[in-house]
Amino acid sequence: MNDSSGWVTGRNDMRADEVCMIPVMSLDCFQQKFLFILMFVLLKDILSALATEIQEESSTFKAVKCWLNIFKCSVYGSMVSPDSLQRFFSYTLTQILIYNPVLKVCDAIQRQKDWSFAKTCPLLTTLYRRLFVIFSPKELIGHLQEVLETHEVNWQLVLSCISTLVVCLAEAQQLIKDLLAHLMTKAFESYDLESMITAFLIARQAALEGPYVFISYADWFKISFGNVSGYHGCSKKALVFLFKFLSDLVPFEAPQYMKIHILHPPLVPVKYRSLLMEYITLAKTRLADLKVAIEDMGLYEDLSSTREAVEPHCQAEQDVEKAIQVFEHTGKIPVTVMEASIFRKPYYVSRFLPALLIPRVLPESPDSRMVFIDSLRRADKIPSNLYSNYLQACSAAEERQLQDQVVKMETANAGEPLEQLKGELEELRNLIIDPTNYEVVFEASASSNLQGRLLLLAQFRGECLTDIHVLGLAVLAVHLNESKTFVPELVLETSAHAKTCSVTAFWENLLAYRTGESFSLCIRFCVAAISYSLCKFSSHSHDVLCNCLPAGLIKKVQFVVLRMYLESRTICQEDVVDLPWRNLSSPFVDWKKAALCLWKQRKFQELLKQREYQLTYKDWLLFEMEVKPDNDILSDAERQYFHHWALYQQYLPESSVAGGCDGDLEKACAILIETALDFCLRSNSCHHLESSELSLCGNIVNRDVLSRLQEMVLELELERWRSSSTGSSDDEGHFLFRIFKKRLQALGNGSTVGERLLRYQELLMYKRILMSLPPSILISTHWEGWQRSLHCKDFFHFVNKELKNISPRECVLAHDITIHFFRGLLSACLNCREPSKEVNLILTACQTQCPIILSSAVLWWPRLEPVVQCQWKRYFQIALPQELANIATCRELARTFVSTEAVLSSNSCNPWISAASLYFIIHQQAAQEIMKTTLKNLECEREELLVPLFFFSLMSLLSSYLAPNDAMSSLKSLDICAEVLGCLEKRKLSWLVLFQLTKKENISNGRYQILLHLAPEQYIRMLPFAFYSLVAYFDEDLFNREQAFLYVAVDMYLKLVQLFVAGETSAISAKAGFSQEHCKQVDPLGLITKARLSLLCWIPQCPKRSFSGITELLATCEEFDAEVKAALLSNQQSPEDADLYSEPLLF
Repeated sequence: MNDSSGWVTGRNDMRADEVCMIPVMSLDCFQQKFLFILMFVLLKDILSALATEIQEESSTFKAVKCWLNIFKCSVYGSMVSPDSLQRFFSYTLTQILIYNPVLKVCDAIQRQKDWSFAKTCPLLTTLYRRLFVIFSPKELIGHLQEVLETHEVNWQLVLSCISTLVVCLAEAQQLIKDLLAHLMTKAFESYDLESMITAFLIARQAALEGPYVFISYADWFKISFGNVSGYHGCSKKALVFLFKFLSDLVPFEAPQYMKIHILHPPLVPVKYRSLLMEYITLAKTRLADLKVAIEDMGLYEDLSSTREAVEPHCQAEQDVEKAIQVFEHTGKIPVTVMEASIFRKPYYVSRFLPALLIPRVLPESPDSRMVFIDSLRRADKIPSNLYSNYLQACSAAEERQLQDQVVKMETANAGEPLEQLKGELEELRNLIIDPTNYEVVFEASASSNLQGRLLLLAQFRGECLTDIHVLGLAVLAVHLNESKTFVPELVLETSAHAKTCSVTAFWENLLAYRTGESFSLCIRFCVAAISYSLCKFSSHSHDVLCNCLPAGLIKKVQFVVLRMYLESRTICQEDVVDLPWRNLSSPFVDWKKAALCLWKQRKFQELLKQREYQLTYKDWLLFEMEVKPDNDILSDAERQYFHHWALYQQYLPESSVAGGCDGDLEKACAILIETALDFCLRSNSCHHLESSELSLCGNIVNRDVLSRLQEMVLELELERWRSSSTGSSDDEGHFLFRIFKKRLQALGNGSTVGERLLRYQELLMYKRILMSLPPSILISTHWEGWQRSLHCKDFFHFVNKELKNISPRECVLAHDITIHFFRGLLSACLNCREPSKEVNLILTACQTQCPIILSSAVLWWPRLEPVVQCQWKRYFQIALPQELANIATCRELARTFVSTEAVLSSNSCNPWISAASLYFIIHQQAAQEIMKTTLKNLECEREELLVPLFFFSLMSLLSSYLAPNDAMSSLKSLDICAEVLGCLEKRKLSWLVLFQLTKKENISNGRYQILLHLAPEQYIRMLPFAFYSLVAYFDEDLFNREQAFLYVAVDMYLKLVQLFVAGETSAISAKAGFSQEHCKQVDPLGLITKARLSLLCWIPQCPKRSFSGITELLATCEEFDAEVKAALLSNQQSPEDADLYSEPLLF
């Protein structure tokens, strides 16, 4: 057994005469005793031989292997009774385990990884297995326990026996667990160090054999010490005993065990946490000495492996593969990965995610890795910039692969990229000769190889195609389209997400025109295909011709010819002698001549009159938006001239039947805007939501097209203001807001995540469009008698319903749209008789109709004031309008109050605007003490200011939960809320009204109802979260003083539960994912639990009058929490006096 130090074992020699004492039940006792003595002698020789390393080829190994046959039960048959044999084998096993016990425990701790089943000499494991045969697993474990408790043992032989047991006997796992539980209980009951040592050695040894044989050491350690029912939780003495033992292990044990103790530490009460920290410091120091970084420990690091530690990046790759395997089996993100994203963020971000997001060519059908990555992204476990870079890198990898394929084609064909294509076309020609192969022809032509080569050639080698190559491709396209019903859908593998399309769409996708070279290929291909069709099918019916020509080709040739050749814009149709095809049959083709010849053809012009072949205004816009101005075949001046011709001469005067705008400039603007929105939103990947250009989801609208929109809108604005000067009004509002409203209605109400994301994308686009147009579009005019006045009904509605919900900050709009509005307002008042009055009227209307504009002006005033002052002085030589001056006054009063403690109230400032000013100033205070001092000085302020200030503080708190940032942590926001709440409580002012703003029938909400228009809808829904975050700061007498308290508390609790059930609190959980501190502060489920206990505690203490009106909430209580309903009913019917003394109903 271990000596008094617990770390060194003694000796216990085995004597031959002991064998004679074994009781033997047999007729011939002398023969059996002689046999056992012989076996004993051989056993001693075997153990002596095994103590040295024996090579399998050596004679000793062969001799020992032969000797082991004497331990086969079958050898004895009926010679020895089973009981006698079992007793002798039991005695033999004991002698093995106690043979030569000279190893120290510290040696066992350091070397036990070398005693696993795989590393143990096979002769020894064979001996164990032959001894095990005669016993049941329970008997073996019992015998092992007896030996450990009564003898000094050889740890190498004991631990190798443990490994053999768990590997060879399936029942041994649970029996070993029971043995460990017995040893641990004994260790902590009597503070027995030997039992503790034995338990840890056995647990680690069994875990070495892998998770399929025994639970990992990390799991065993967490089960034993990671919860309140752990063995160490009974007393401080037990904790000291545990950490003294763990500390003594540190100099001897392997790094991975110390990592486990640090990453999964024992659960320790707060007052004894210093014990844990002392051990962690010691372990980390030891790891540093060993040059082992704890941050590099893998999520699924294999402690059973006896190999040297792998490099961190290799371990991360193994973790990724394991995580994907678990994800494949469960369909859920592994718990280990979720925990790592919160508690092991450095490893997760710097090792795991880079290993997961290795760029590659993404498969056509999403594989497990793609689905896993998407699941992590949707759970906000992958930073958006990292995910965006990953997608871009994957796209680049795909482009490189396509280019490599092109290079491979060139190399394989000795510099001629078209040889393989020629070969396939030759095979196609041979098939065409035989009419019986009609279907085979088109199946062959649609083969993936042929289509892939065509696509690669057109995209990457289009400029190298000769005229004859283009003619051949064009003819093939015509005949494929003629027989499109026989050709299966093709796969376009030009992106990470391949799509299928018809053969017609395939040819159209080949023809891009973003650059000068692509324009050249497009005009050659289209002219050749159409000219060939007009020649080949000239004698056929009109329907046959239409069937052969894809509508897309007809539209593209119109777009390209009109764009490239000025003559085509004035040429009239005529019959010419030369057919278009003849211009293409010469060795050197003049493509301009061929295109204009085709354009003059009467048959072609008749074709263009058909509706399906018309190049409509919308078609033209979509084609034009594809053009990259920097690589355009036209110069900037030529492009502008073409745009003006197309807009003002071609499409604006044209009838809508012919694809035009009926002379309606507003209609032309509306179609352009809707087309631009559709163009930007039709891509699959979103990388440019906040780009400075009008872009979304990867597509950028051509800047010249946007310039045309600005020109047309400006012209409309001039017409609008000229007409308003003659007495006309635009009470119907601006057409732009009507477009926005119609599109948003088509998107749905945002009930699903997908709808909300689409709505968010659309709104970002709308804001970009507004910012790119003259600011005066935000302001409308109407006439009152003979005087013109201004109104902003459409813009106010758009801000209140939509724009405030995508603002990056609570209770304010972004500074760019704020400045844009004020610029538009000052411009619009130019044509009014009393400009200052009109500005004052609009800003006064903002106080009740769109207050977020004023709160935004207060926040951004340092950046807004120079713009306003400059523009006003440019127009008028008078002081700023009073309402603008009031904004500056409110801002200055708030700043002065913070710095000098002056009085904040002012008759010129609306109380809620003063509150907003103070809120923004306090929010910007970096020093916590200055902030608290400022808030304490508010005690003398009036209720009309303090209640709105509390509202702004609540919004800031919710913002810190929903959109955490370094500028305002949730703790700082909570402190501000608590200070303002304290001011209200000291003054005995009611603040519960803020949590009843959506209760329309409550008349007392009227003066604060305006606050609803300041906050995003999500923040208003999340008010219950803020309410129960402040429970610790409620006044003790609140439920007696405020009759509405119980109603509000129950209402907030039920809404909090509803938010959780609907999944809305997941927005808070997701944002907490990358901050351990934030996660601890904003645990939705924990808050619900706390809210429920608080509510059940309050209900018995509320006076009888507090239960009035509570009946309307009982139905909801029944659905979400029947126990709360029972508590309400019970106390509602109890005597009033009992309310003051009843104990809280917790269960």
